[in-house]
Amino acid sequence: MSGVLDTLRSLPGEIWDRATTVQPAPGQVVLVGTLLVALALLAVPTLWHLSRHVLTIVHEAAHGLVAVLSGRRLSGIRLHSDTSGLTVSVGKPRGPGMVATAFAGYVGPAVLGLGAAWVLGQGYAVGLLWGLLLALVLVLVQIRNWYGLWSVLVTGVVLVGVSWWGSAPVQVAVAYVVTWYLLLGAPRAVLEMQSQRRRTRGRGTSDADVLGRLTPLPGGFWVGAFLVVCVGALVLGGSWILQRPLL
Repeated sequence: MSGVLDTLRSLPGEIWDRATTVQPAPGQVVLVGTLLVALALLAVPTLWHLSRHVLTIVHEAAHGLVAVLSGRRLSGIRLHSDTSGLTVSVGKPRGPGMVATAFAGYVGPAVLGLGAAWVLGQGYAVGLLWGLLLALVLVLVQIRNWYGLWSVLVTGVVLVGVSWWGSAPVQVAVAYVVTWYLLLGAPRAVLEMQSQRRRTRGRGTSDADVLGRLTPLPGGFWVGAFLVVCVGALVLGGSWILQRPLL
């Protein structure tokens, strides 16, 4: 029993040591390979449908975070098997806080990917994985449906497995795949949303349509704004990754 307690006491320190240890930049083969894996996750329909849940988690978490920062009260997050999600917050139905909350969803993965690219540029690939795991824990306490609980838990288990038991090359590779996926997946999700808007002729319930009703600007403007942020993050984040000296 004392051995178990000693292990638990030393666990935070060991996690901190792993997270703050600088890993060398991967070689060209790994860098290109992780980019190709991320592209496959986006391009192959079956893989896209599965991996799209990761973007949904980040999307809804971004709604929730900005809602809280803008003074709204977060009521909960729901994630669904069709990769859709819903974040409910309580506050004024209109105004800057509501606009910021609605805007945050589609740019959330891009901003997170940009931050991840910066962290990778500093050499903290394992630290990035642990940081993502901490963010998942914060999302988990706001989940309000069983599928959402399952989705977040599965994602968390994968991150724990890689962060704790994975070898250093595997951890670095996974961190790069995740970063590329966030950067590339953000504009992909916006284009998917715009395709759905065309089918509903802009009368749907997408974030762009919500913003069109909250502001004098049409939904198409907000689609363009989403793309500008997402593509800008992709260009900047990609340059940060590629500028780091390779082995």
